Amino acid sequence: MHNPPRIKAPEALQRMLMRYELKSVADYKNAIKEIVQEIALLGLWRAKFFDKAAFYGGTALRILHKLDRFSEDLDFSLLKPDPNFDLSSYEKAVQEELMSLGFTAEVKKKKKTKESAIDSAFIKINTIQHLLLIGIPEGVDRSIHPEEVMKIRFEVDTDPPLHEGKTENALLLLPSPFSVKTFCLGDLFAGKVLATLCREWKGRVKGRDWYDLVWFIARDIPCSLDYLERRMRQSGFWNKETFTREDLLELFDQKIASLDIKSAKEDILNFINDSSKIDLWSKDFFREIVRAIKVVG
Repeated sequence: MHNPPRIKAPEALQRMLMRYELKSVADYKNAIKEIVQEIALLGLWRAKFFDKAAFYGGTALRILHKLDRFSEDLDFSLLKPDPNFDLSSYEKAVQEELMSLGFTAEVKKKKKTKESAIDSAFIKINTIQHLLLIGIPEGVDRSIHPEEVMKIRFEVDTDPPLHEGKTENALLLLPSPFSVKTFCLGDLFAGKVLATLCREWKGRVKGRDWYDLVWFIARDIPCSLDYLERRMRQSGFWNKETFTREDLLELFDQKIASLDIKSAKEDILNFINDSSKIDLWSKDFFREIVRAIKVVG
């Protein structure tokens, strides 16, 4: 099968690409995935999605707070529980926004196979077609199969714990100015702590959570203990009468004791440009650094 012809990317897309240092196929793939994420956020904003939901997780840290690693999925939480929320009503808005910038994308809600408070959808684009769109150099694309598909998942928690309005609006300027509702950094930290301690990810370690944990601690950002406790109680991971910083450190010690450091490193490597950033990773390293966690609330 022949590759599709090259076409010139729209000006807004070219400006977005200027932010990246593009040397390898992986660089181009990470760039295009992040650009698709930002365009999807713009489409959701136009559709008034952020009247009902807030952006959180690793991709929120990357796009809104300059986290120095790439991320895969778009994670959102409704501002209040709504069992009737339907993510499919936003598919068209995201697809049309992508089309306006030259992307041919399929945006489709994932059918649930079991009862869950998580509503999911996928954005799917042909990898080589869109790498050509953004101008990958001749020859660099030869390793990519013509039928390869790039998938970006976005998920919405439709049954969040009651939240006390600790949200803020973040301004993004590309591909055109728009605003995204997100949680404050203390609550984003709490969400990341919950993921680090409680996430079961297909039997593997999600090193990205541990990388983000270090990012928060290094920036002296306090964790919202009250929000973390409510999340943990709702998820069934905590049922004692109180929840303190000492309880949090004990949970980390238990988690770190069984942490597969090699697996954690393997998971994060595809998302960072400098592998030396994880040279110090060990169980002793994580035991020491979590003791620098500050809490608030």
